[in-house]
Amino acid sequence: MRTKTIIVYADPGHAWAKVSKKELVKLGIANEISSFSYENGDFAFLEEDCDLEKYIMALRAKGIEYKFKENHANRQSKIRNYYHYSKPRVEIAGVDVITF
Repeated sequence: MRTKTIIVYADPGHAWAKVSKKELVKLGIANEISSFSYENGDFAFLEEDCDLEKYIMALRAKGIEYKFKENHANRQSKIRNYYHYSKPRVEIAGVDVITF
């Protein structure tokens, strides 16, 4: 079985895991991620204290093995300037459905 490498970015106060937003949808947890996480383009940066755990639990449930690759900076991360994560909008039969 292939092992998934999860890239984690850390600054002196916090850390975030970089994950494709499409993967969050495929795992069925895109609507469970909090606004404590961030997003930029096609990626979510999952907050280490609760959202990363949701992701890890979803990987385990699918039998996916993982390892971490850490990148640590001694200054505040630019991730803190990204938009806060927002739950995806889902379109069904041409009607927008807003998730809460």
